[in-house]
Amino acid sequence: MPSNRIDATFTSEQREKAKAALASLAESLPFLIDLGTDERTTMLKFGEKNRSFVVKALAIAEAQPEILPSSFRLGEFRADVALVESLYAVRHAIETLSRKIDDTYFAAGSEAYAAALLVYQYAKVHNVASGALEETLDDLGRRFARKARTTAPAS
Repeated sequence: MPSNRIDATFTSEQREKAKAALASLAESLPFLIDLGTDERTTMLKFGEKNRSFVVKALAIAEAQPEILPSSFRLGEFRADVALVESLYAVRHAIETLSRKIDDTYFAAGSEAYAAALLVYQYAKVHNVASGALEETLDDLGRRFARKARTTAPAS
C-alpha cells in the first residue's frame, strides 16, 4: 500500500455539526452577495496590494475631504472600506480552512485512488486464472479507455 498521510473518519455527527456551523456562518452574514461571471469580469480587480491602497486613500479622503468633488460619497467609501477590513479576518480564516479541507480531500482521494489501482491490478491478475471478474473489470477499465480521435472530413 502507498503511504498513508491521512487516517481519519468523518462521522455523520461531525458532518451535521459542520453543516450547521456553515449555515450559522452564512446566517450571520446576510449581506453577502453572489456575483455572476459577467458582472465579476467587468469590475476592477481587488487583491491584497489594492487593499492597502484603498485604506491609504481613505485616510487621505478623511484628512482632506475638501479635495473631493461634492458628488463623491465619502460615507459610502468609508462603509465599503470598513466592510472590507471587517471581512478580512473572516475571509482569511475561511481560506485557511478551505485549503485544509482541499488538502485533506486531495490526500484521502489520492490514497483511495492508489489503493483502487492496486485492487484493479490484483483483480486483473486473479481474473486471468478464474475469469469471474470480467464484467467488473470491464467497468473499471472504462476509466482508462481512450476516446477515439475523430478526424474532420476531407474537403
